[in-house]
Amino acid sequence: MKFFFSVFLFLFSSISLNAQQSNDLHKTAKSLMYEGDYENANLVFNKILANEPNNNEALKDFAYLLYLKRDFAKSIELTKKIITDSLADEKCYQVLGLNYKAIAMYADCEKLYKQALSKYPSSGILYNEFADLFLIQKKNTDAIKYWEKGIELDPNYAANYYNASLYYKKTNQVFWTIIYGEIFINLESYTVKTAEIKETILDAYKKILYLGSPGFSATNNLFEKTASAVLGSNTDILSADLLNAIRTKFILSWFYNKSNEKFAFRLFDQQRFLIREGMFDAYNQWIFGIAINPVKYKEWADLHKQEVSNFKQFQEGRVFKLITGQYYKK
Repeated sequence: MKFFFSVFLFLFSSISLNAQQSNDLHKTAKSLMYEGDYENANLVFNKILANEPNNNEALKDFAYLLYLKRDFAKSIELTKKIITDSLADEKCYQVLGLNYKAIAMYADCEKLYKQALSKYPSSGILYNEFADLFLIQKKNTDAIKYWEKGIELDPNYAANYYNASLYYKKTNQVFWTIIYGEIFINLESYTVKTAEIKETILDAYKKILYLGSPGFSATNNLFEKTASAVLGSNTDILSADLLNAIRTKFILSWFYNKSNEKFAFRLFDQQRFLIREGMFDAYNQWIFGIAINPVKYKEWADLHKQEVSNFKQFQEGRVFKLITGQYYKK
């Protein structure tokens, strides 16, 4: 297949491209790149750029391809040129930073991210990349500051929640492990990382239920105080039904006490909506059921086919969006 594709590109190489052909080839090149076919992706990008050397979008994606091919020198040269020409968006800075991290040019990378954030001060992508730079250098306390800043300023960028949840798992801060983990799986619901974070959330609840609410800091943060009071009961039996009951009690208590009026929070609003619509049980089964006991989950799903269908339709038909300003981890 690769051979025939290469022959096609060779035969096509002498033909000038119109705008639509260039756009179609760009899509093809990106598809090949993400499929891991770097050789043919490279051929297609070269064809595009031979006809349109100033195609900025193709240049940026080609720079990323060069990074994936580990041709760091060429990728750095190309991305630097784009930045010098004032054509750089967040992705361009991201690609250059990835190259710097790959060859351990950490000082240059830090300088780059500071420059990028001065241009894009609310970029969740850049805050996540900056945090990753600190993580590589084992400066974890610096990393979490940047994940948190990304969450605060760009609340719908999922990666910061993913990394922050794992950080809080390691530092035994179970409340924020759960909160950030659950936001992540609502923003990114069907990936390998989703499954990983479901397990992370489950482990955090195990600590609450078995060990008596460790990880709640002694602050006046209403999130943590409320969670400590509502979730702090011990138990010897863990099930999705139990977690559904506990989490339902938490939400009902949150709104009954009008905590939402002081701390409006999109995740809790959605949980209340799911309770009202009769889908909260299916939602909790989706998070915890398979991880706890796959056999029991299948039994539950077979008995609740309509609930499973309703929740799946809801989940696939909506975009979970957070609201800037609902940030309380201070």
